[in-house]
Amino acid sequence: MISFRNFALRRGERLLLSDVDLALHAGWRVGVVGRNGCGKSSLFAALMGQVEPDRGDIELPQKVRIASVAQETPSLPDAAIDFVLSGDAAVHAAIRAESEAMAREDWEAVAEAHHRLEELGGYDASARAGRLLHGLGFPPETHGKPVSEFSGGWRVRLNLARALMTPSDLLLLDEPTNHLDLDAVLWLEQWLLKYPGTLLIISHDREFLDGVSTHTLHLHDGRAKLYVGDYTSFERQRAEHLRQQQIAFEKEQAERAHLQAFIDRFKAKASKARQAQSRIKRLAKLAGTEAVRAERALHIGFQAPAKMPFSLIRLNDVEAGYRAAIADEHGDEALPVEHEHTERGDVVILHGVRFGLEAGDRIGLLGPNGAGKSTLVKTLVGTLPPLAGERVAHGDMVIGYFAQHTVESLRAGASPIDHLRELSPDTPTQEFRNFLGRWNFPGDRAFECIDGFSGGERARLALALIAWRRPNVLLLDEPTNHLDLDMREALAEALSDFPGAIVLVSHDRHLIGLVCDTFWRVADGRVEEFDGDLDEYAAWLRAHNAEQRGGSKADKAARPKAQPAPPRREDGAQRRKLKQLEEKLAALQAACAEVEARLADPALYAVDSSEAAQLGRRQAELTRERDALEAEWLALYEALEAG
Repeated sequence: MISFRNFALRRGERLLLSDVDLALHAGWRVGVVGRNGCGKSSLFAALMGQVEPDRGDIELPQKVRIASVAQETPSLPDAAIDFVLSGDAAVHAAIRAESEAMAREDWEAVAEAHHRLEELGGYDASARAGRLLHGLGFPPETHGKPVSEFSGGWRVRLNLARALMTPSDLLLLDEPTNHLDLDAVLWLEQWLLKYPGTLLIISHDREFLDGVSTHTLHLHDGRAKLYVGDYTSFERQRAEHLRQQQIAFEKEQAERAHLQAFIDRFKAKASKARQAQSRIKRLAKLAGTEAVRAERALHIGFQAPAKMPFSLIRLNDVEAGYRAAIADEHGDEALPVEHEHTERGDVVILHGVRFGLEAGDRIGLLGPNGAGKSTLVKTLVGTLPPLAGERVAHGDMVIGYFAQHTVESLRAGASPIDHLRELSPDTPTQEFRNFLGRWNFPGDRAFECIDGFSGGERARLALALIAWRRPNVLLLDEPTNHLDLDMREALAEALSDFPGAIVLVSHDRHLIGLVCDTFWRVADGRVEEFDGDLDEYAAWLRAHNAEQRGGSKADKAARPKAQPAPPRREDGAQRRKLKQLEEKLAALQAACAEVEARLADPALYAVDSSEAAQLGRRQAELTRERDALEAEWLALYEALEAG
């Protein structure tokens, strides 16, 4: 159990939390919510011992193991899977010791390392690390790539995988869905549901919180209140609590007025002095219930476009991808997936795209990681010219484009007004101030340097700069990263009122559900309309991933060329195959145990080292065979489960 007793926390001169008294029990999955700046991340830092409370204390179980996601990832030469595996420090050290001992043929040290791995349950560690990478969008062919070759967004995923790999009793996740696509969010949700420890998670994704959390901790006005249930349940409970508080306040105010009127009328009369004094005492004892202070609702909006043509943009039989000259610079999307290359070296990601936008269209793009969603958006924008086919755009089309790296492109050292002045040099400053006020940059905030802005404030400014241009087409690629729940609700409302066309890529299912009327699926090099809702897409994704697991390039390369990939079998045949694999695994485990027992016998090393060397090589061979068989068994098992 985690207990906060009279806990208070400051950041500089600002009091973040005070008088916090609550307990979190083992096994709870707690969503930590509240507006940006209310102290959520500081609370995590206090739990990890990185900051000291200003008053009171936090009581944690003795020897509690805490895991969290690192904020930075150094540019390491280590393979991605080794970086993730190092999250389990003890297992990683034992594997390294085993490898070093085998290299120098120290079979006694090999036996010790094996015993250590047995104790730690470390023989399936590489498989667990691989599953984490796969779930977060890394295909098998990328598991051996050095960490230094991954870009920022993918390194965030590596840090998350490493945290999930770390053995823990308490897992702290601060905005884990940022930089994840929808399919990775769905996978993470399922993984966390199986996590046996205590989970504290900060997230602005209400659908994700609803899917994961059993309790909700709300930070507001320096207080922390614990609610039972997910985020939607918390909203209902809090609304009822505020309603009852307002009723109690109004009732108390009426009683105060009545008592005060009696006191004012009779306190000077000797015959009523005793009654007046009694009412004065009663007035002093009233609870002092606070009035409900309504939080200022955040409202933003996109101005009506100057012109609104009906047919805005169309892609006709387009091959979308990257020219050879820029193929190595096109960012996160192509990193985890190998695509087709033309003779000139161009990278083709999407084939035969027929896609059009008309006024009023609201399209959500769905698809697995690296399938080409961002490539399609960039082709619509025009930053990626088609490799074949044509892009036809109306002359009056004005695009508002929010890319995954738009926030990072804001100019350091400049203010919001400086950014607007770059777009419209002749516009009066007061008009800028009026506009920025509507985007919650009131007064002098419009003149502040953005270097001190939070991620959410920068994202809001980036959206405001898009709105200033009065676009008739919005192409938004993950616009909600860093936005809090209030801003996401405001964005959903603004997009619902936008009269132009919208193409949206987002992992926020709540936003997609509120904004989008139709869905298009980007998968397997194709773009096609998806006739279904988000739940049906999640079911399709599970089936698609199950098929992909058995058909990676690495798997195909490992098969004899004369042997074609086997067709998909019915469940009965798959289960028979599963049983056969289990029997082979049992035999291999027995053989491994026999060799390990022989290697652990001190008498072996007292006579002749040649037998020990032979047994060591035999053990390495059996281990490789067992690992390959386990991977095959796991793929087949997951395919059956998904089916």
